[in-house]
Amino acid sequence: MMHRWIGAGPEDRRDILSELGIDSIEELFATIPPGVRADSLEVPGPLDETTLLGRLEELASKNTPLGTLPSFLGAGVYRHIEPTVVDTVLQRAEFFTSYTPYQPEISQGTLQTIFEYQTIISRLAGLDVANASLYDGATATVEAALMAHRVLRGKRNRVVVSEAVHPVYRQVLGTYTSALGIEVVTVPVGQDGRSDVERLAEAAGDAACCIIVQSPNFVGIIEDLPAVAEAAHGLGALAVQVVAEAASLGVLKGGGAHGFDIVCGEAQAFGIPAGFGGPHLGFFATTKKLVRQMPGRLVGQTVDAKGQRAFCLTLATREQHIRRAKATSNICSNHGLMLLAATVWLELLGGNGLFELGQANLARAIDLKSRIEKFGHGWTLAYPGSPVFNELLVVGPASGQELQQKLLDRGVLGGVPSRLWGGSWPDGLLVAVTERTTSDDVAALIDAMEAVK
Repeated sequence: MMHRWIGAGPEDRRDILSELGIDSIEELFATIPPGVRADSLEVPGPLDETTLLGRLEELASKNTPLGTLPSFLGAGVYRHIEPTVVDTVLQRAEFFTSYTPYQPEISQGTLQTIFEYQTIISRLAGLDVANASLYDGATATVEAALMAHRVLRGKRNRVVVSEAVHPVYRQVLGTYTSALGIEVVTVPVGQDGRSDVERLAEAAGDAACCIIVQSPNFVGIIEDLPAVAEAAHGLGALAVQVVAEAASLGVLKGGGAHGFDIVCGEAQAFGIPAGFGGPHLGFFATTKKLVRQMPGRLVGQTVDAKGQRAFCLTLATREQHIRRAKATSNICSNHGLMLLAATVWLELLGGNGLFELGQANLARAIDLKSRIEKFGHGWTLAYPGSPVFNELLVVGPASGQELQQKLLDRGVLGGVPSRLWGGSWPDGLLVAVTERTTSDDVAALIDAMEAVK
């Protein structure tokens, strides 16, 4: 028998091949086309522990940690305050090692955390109920579209999505829907960077199950949510708001307050550090009327045999359960550990704290916006008259990717190229400011911009 931490040896390999009825490892991979099959890997030989750690430190030193340079990166991942207590709670064994709270009698802590998270998200979204989280903003957007399709019983096979929804979210949406016979129609933004409500409605017609917009949108602009909700409902479609910068919900009403049926998106801003590729946290909220079509799971509050407050899984629409053929989603789990981080972070700040944090973001964005408007030197705002939260699309004397590199050469992470994933908006830099952006950071950015010709 193989040891759990040691790979298969020669005898183990022979036994495996014999069981499979083949003579060699090569036969096992014969179905992989030669053009994409690697014949060999140049793997270095074994190293002792000290040498290996030194090598890893050498590789790690090639990265540029965000805290070492003034950073204005955003485009869906944002730097916010990171209280030490969040990680302290996360590392408690009862949370860190737990998986799924199937047995409520031994999972009350986990269930209570999920319940509190759901309560906070539903309040921020302005809707009746929120689920126990999803993987990230992209999959949350997909689940919203698929839910809208189910709600209308598959009679409407078109999803209308604004181009100002994050390009990565739209790419994932296209991947999912391509095999389901669902048409995705993308509507370009208007001259002001906002979604064109009339064009959204025209694209929807009587065939759309939902209209999806993001606010603040990919280029940082706050959308006219009441107009979008009215247009969608007037056509018999559901209205879906996507939020990629969850901190905006501290000062902006969630879509539920404007009549939206679903509010979903990315909650990374709630206490999860900006990592290279993750982890992320998808959130999802909807109305009580539609709750049985909601993906994922829902924790509810009840009482135990002694009449004491208790928590349990109230709704779980997963494919592993008995009625898997009727599951509303193939989402296999909630992002429990990231949900915990968000809950601790939000409860540390409280409602007033989140409002103040949102105000700080907004104030810094307004300040930077006014500086760039007066700056000149070939730098302009792409949409100077449109309202923003904490992100601006700035156009300079070169392409976005060139500007990013030139600013980096001067010691500033100046933003994210807006055309990195295509799009009809101007080719510039998405520049994000948060409460962690200092006056020295802004001064460094302005100095670097002045040096770029």
